[in-house]
Amino acid sequence: MTNVQVAGVTVDTRHFINGERVASEETFTNVSPIDASALGEISRGGQREVDLAVAAARAAFPGWAATSPQDRAAIMHKIADLVEERVSDLANVETMDNGALLRSHLRGVMPRVAHNFRFFADYLVNDLGHPDFETRGHNNHVSWDPSGVAALITPWNAPLMLATWKIAPALAAGDTVVLKPAEWTPLTASLFADIAAEAGLPAGVFNVVQGYGKEAGASLVGHPDLSRISFTGSVPTAKSIARAAADNLTPCSFELGGKSPCIVMEDADLELAATLAVEQYDNAGQVCLSGTRILVHENIADAFAEAFKTKVATLRQGDPRDIETDIGPQVHRVHFERIKGFVDRAKEGGADILFGGGPNAELGGLYFAPTLVKNPEVGSEIVTQEVFGPVLTMQTFTTDEEVVAMANGTEFGLAAILVSGNREHADLIAKQLVAGTIWVNCFFVRDLRAPFGGSKKSGVGREGGTWSFDFYADVKNTVFAPNGWKE
Repeated sequence: MTNVQVAGVTVDTRHFINGERVASEETFTNVSPIDASALGEISRGGQREVDLAVAAARAAFPGWAATSPQDRAAIMHKIADLVEERVSDLANVETMDNGALLRSHLRGVMPRVAHNFRFFADYLVNDLGHPDFETRGHNNHVSWDPSGVAALITPWNAPLMLATWKIAPALAAGDTVVLKPAEWTPLTASLFADIAAEAGLPAGVFNVVQGYGKEAGASLVGHPDLSRISFTGSVPTAKSIARAAADNLTPCSFELGGKSPCIVMEDADLELAATLAVEQYDNAGQVCLSGTRILVHENIADAFAEAFKTKVATLRQGDPRDIETDIGPQVHRVHFERIKGFVDRAKEGGADILFGGGPNAELGGLYFAPTLVKNPEVGSEIVTQEVFGPVLTMQTFTTDEEVVAMANGTEFGLAAILVSGNREHADLIAKQLVAGTIWVNCFFVRDLRAPFGGSKKSGVGREGGTWSFDFYADVKNTVFAPNGWKE
């Protein structure tokens, strides 16, 4: 079977290579986290399919690279138009595939997919550039040349949106693309391939190879004909990719894990602080940017905990297709058990579970209850390792020096949230935090003009605005002499 019906939408389960559908001899079963139902058999790619896709992308590269920025941008705007026309289809399919809230997909996630394409199309035409500058009478001109084939390996927590954070700038830069979506959530990547083709993207410019990381992914990142590799996921996988890329000196961009602090200062607005803390349960805690370590001043800790607990009690956990649901299931049984293991070990170590602490007894399945671990042991794994589920910790501090040390006290540095009533004090603390993004009295405000990425083991490189083009393109400086001209 090459097509499946998911939420009333027809999805092709084969790879998309050189503008055509390509099947594999082997398949793997795609299962919905909502009810464990089988959604379909997906073509299981490996070296053969990767070789075909990279060859197609390499062959298509000269033509796409030579396409004018205006013409590239026009196709990208057409892609955005078609995404907007199919927001409902994309939202319903992705909710079935990864269990995230349908209302979020409809209102924010899928419209953001279209925005990603519009932004980078417009940035290419209107904003990409550097002022010429003079050196001893010589003129320097900076330009961004297409680099070649970009391999994009994307995660399962927001499959299409996070993929298009990479696809859009890569295509805008003039690169051709081979996408390997996460094996747990392959469906919207397939739908997007149809959209790209309908928008007029030439054959071979965008390709999708589905399959397991150890098969399709490993074959892709070690391929000698790649010019760029961009990966979002875990630190161990990034290390494996870096080793494979090293043989070919393929440049890599990594957006990796996080264990971000959510700092509540003594003068913080408690209502705001509690509201922002509850937002860390977004997407069932499966958000790399989440401030999962709540660090609250001891003088307001009890009041904050009570306000936070009251707000959490209003959250509704259940079927993500229900528009009233606030928290859905975890994405996969393997991931669910990983989260449960973290919490079970914390309990065994004597941690105080203020609420939650295990599966939702009423719902069963992959629904893990929102959990808060209070005052866990300093340095314990629940504090230092990424759980990637609806599990937060709460610790107290007394001084600025103490909270800065606690906030910076993990191997990660992706983001931080700071809640404070004093702008000058907040600025002082923010300057000392090691993180790629810091939100002060807010959360999840993301502008594509801004640099996005992590410090320490949270990543290598930055995405957004010119930073994306700096990665996907070969940045060139041309120096013109003032003399020697005959005209």
